Parts: sequence; structure tokens; C-alpha cells
Amino acid sequence: MCQSCFARASAWMPRRGFLALAGAAAATPVLAQVDVGAPSRARGLVPADEIEAASAQQYSQMMAEARQQKALAPENYPQLQRLRSIAARLIPQSPRWNERAKSWRWEVNLIGSKQINAFCMPGGKIAFYTGLLDQLQLSDDEAAMVMGHEMAHALREHARARIGKEQGTGALLQLGAQLFGLGQLGDVAANIGTQLISLRFSREDETEADLVGLELGARAGYQPEASVSLWEKMGKASGGSQGPAFLSTHPTGPDRLARLRENVPKVRGLYQQAIAGR
Repeated sequence: MCQSCFARASAWMPRRGFLALAGAAAATPVLAQVDVGAPSRARGLVPADEIEAASAQQYSQMMAEARQQKALAPENYPQLQRLRSIAARLIPQSPRWNERAKSWRWEVNLIGSKQINAFCMPGGKIAFYTGLLDQLQLSDDEAAMVMGHEMAHALREHARARIGKEQGTGALLQLGAQLFGLGQLGDVAANIGTQLISLRFSREDETEADLVGLELGARAGYQPEASVSLWEKMGKASGGSQGPAFLSTHPTGPDRLARLRENVPKVRGLYQQAIAGR
């Protein structure tokens, strides 16, 4: 879906906030959990409320520029409604990984771009690119695994830990702009996410995000096996001379696939209970 498709859309006004999602159905009781260790290594570093406020400001700026470029999906756009429906099932599961998620002002938006990309900033600010959905032909289950993975980075406070490690508490807004690549946005439809996703997480962070995202998806009633098919598609997409921007910071490979296959049985009971209760 190209940027011009959004430019032809009728008059619309993007929604500010996504609070309705936070009040969705109660989380599924614990049957089994993937093992990712202690809740967060970021405690005692940059205050969570500071980085969440900085992220909200930066996200708002990004969406405003996307809107000016006619690259932000309108409220009635089917793919955006689809993503928000997925989020409405995932978000109620998030507080088990981070109590602060109960008060986050969740937002989900869709940017018209051929990029294969998605992200979730601290505080629950989510964006997908149409290229990810269209070029990989993602099912709802696979899209949920992408969203769960990105939500997990925010829930496990990986960016907060990185910022604390690199610079401490000083000049948070300036540092956040540097880490998330928000200084020079350039052409929104082409570049807005490339720089943002240049924030590289460690291998351990990626493992946590895979496993927490897998469990989030299973608890929300999305097929755990979709985590494997998702990364198989990602691997195929990386075969060209220029692989997806998403894979520059989320590399795929046999180890990742093997780890996911190993953990799928651990959450299958959660998935079965979720779909039985729907």
C-alpha cells in the first residue's frame, strides 16, 4: 500500500490515544510461562515516567509529520482497524510483564510505506508499516506475534536500560531523539521508521522479546505456531540485496527458529484456554 493511497482518502482525524484497549477483558490465568528471568533489569536507571513522557512526545511528532505527508492511515482504514483489534486482545495481557502498562496511554497507528517494519516505543506507542503487512502477507496470528514482540521490548524496558547504560538521566529528550533517530525525519513515508528502528537491542533482549511476545500472543488467543511462520517469512524476505529494515535490528536465523519451536508447546495450553473462553 503506497503513500498516495492514503492521500486519496476522504477527510479524517486520527485518534489521540487508545485507552479503550486497556479496559478489555481480564487476562487469562497462568497455565504455563516461558522462562525469561526477572521482570526488568532497568530498575534504578532512568525514571520510567521520564522516558515514557519523552517517547510520547517523539511519537506525537512522528505521527504529525506522517499526517502532513498523507502517510498516516485514516481511522476507517481496514488494515488499521485490524491492527487495533489485535492490540485490543494483546494489551490486557501486558500488566503481568510490567505493572506500569495498566496506566499507559496505548496508541496504534499505521504508516503507508513499503518498508517491512514495526515498533513499540516505551509507554505503549505502536506503529506498523503497510509494507510489513502487505509484502509478507501476514495473517492475523503472525501480525499479533510481531506486535507482541515489539510490545515486549517496551514491557521489559529494553530502551530504558539502554539509555540508562549509555547516558544516565541527563538530557533525556535529546538522548531519546538520538537513540530513536528522531532528529532528522526527512521523507516520512520512506525514512521515518528506518532511523527509529536503528536502536539495536542485545541478543538477550531479542530472546526476551521473542518469548514474551509468544506468550502474549498465546494468552490473547493467537496461534503460537505463527511465531515460527512469521520468522520463516522474515528469513525469506532477507534474501535480496537489501533486506528489510526490521531485520537489521531483529536478525533471523536457525537459532531463533529453534528457540521458538522449543517454546511453542509451553504456551499451547494458554492458547487453547484463550480460544475456549472466547
